[in-house]
Amino acid sequence: MGIVKISDELHDQIRLSSAALHRSINAQAEHWLRVGQLAESHPDLDYSGICALLHVQARGVGSVDQAQGAASTQAMGGRA
Repeated sequence: MGIVKISDELHDQIRLSSAALHRSINAQAEHWLRVGQLAESHPDLDYSGICALLHVQARGVGSVDQAQGAASTQAMGGRA
């Protein structure tokens, strides 16, 4: 495990969000990191598509390409 230094302002934002969403501060920061990483890797997905991708990955679907295809389908309401 590494240490990441962040600003006090960002730490306060993480603390507020973690309380609102019933996550630990570390879990909230990790969630935001995952969302940001996926946003950069998949600029074609909006936030709901990124959340769908996180759900697909959590279920253990094969490759990222398969997960993105499934997330895109899920984000469109199951329409292919």
